[in-house]
Amino acid sequence: MSSVRNPGARRRAGSHPSLAVLAARLRCPNCGASLTPAERALACARGHRFDLARQGHVALLPPRRRNARGDSAQMVAARETFLGAGHYAPIAAAINAATRAVVGRVTDSAPSVVDLGAGTGYYLAALMEELGDWWGIALDASAPALRRALRAHPRIAAIACDVWHQLPIQDAAAHVVVNVFAPRNGHEIARVLSPDGALVVVTPTPHHLQQLVPALGLLGIDPDKQARVRATLSPHFEAVAHRAVDFDMTLTHGDVQALVSMGPSARHLDPDDVRHALAHLPDDLRVTASANVDTFRRA
Repeated sequence: MSSVRNPGARRRAGSHPSLAVLAARLRCPNCGASLTPAERALACARGHRFDLARQGHVALLPPRRRNARGDSAQMVAARETFLGAGHYAPIAAAINAATRAVVGRVTDSAPSVVDLGAGTGYYLAALMEELGDWWGIALDASAPALRRALRAHPRIAAIACDVWHQLPIQDAAAHVVVNVFAPRNGHEIARVLSPDGALVVVTPTPHHLQQLVPALGLLGIDPDKQARVRATLSPHFEAVAHRAVDFDMTLTHGDVQALVSMGPSARHLDPDDVRHALAHLPDDLRVTASANVDTFRRA
């Protein structure tokens, strides 16, 4: 679906028609009621109102709960630079393939993908292109990331929330949930996923960025990470498919700085220390990317 069927709803939702289409799938964080577009806001029948930010995203947080700390503007800018250069395109292609493999015939007029920890919307936008007439809901704690996610594709709605807690999505409202290098809450994912829906989870392997971990002091990957992810999801999900994604990238020093600055290592590394360490490495670095792409169905 490339256009909104109700022009009036488009005007009520402001400049982001995706909210007009997807509002009914969202959940009021105060009372759980469904939401409808209002003038530059979303509102529920009980009178709870959530104003859209000037850029078009909306925060759906329970009363008196502050949002979790999301990625900073600097981290988001680095992520947009690195992903925009196409270095992780094979991971996006694997997500598209995994999703396409489990998506059957959907009769819903606006089938939806929820991206849990969507960041800049890079992977969600690729899925929108792959699936054609689907709509995407980007959930993230970072307002700078959500602003970029909105620009990533016109069929994406961007929602600020804490993915560790109750998701602002109605029960069984998502046809697919994707989770790429981000936190996940198995109980809530099971609640929002339709009975025949699928969850696609991407996690790094211990080989991911292995050439940079010792050289730059990056955070390493737990060798048991995939097993732990499956264990935490097992009460609600069963694994039905697995794809291994391994490829080498040739990165300049600028690419590596963006890569470090966009991830969790940015929270504990000094940029000057990273630049100093890079000065002792070749100008073009061969770096391994390695990830597991696992598909789950509800148990």
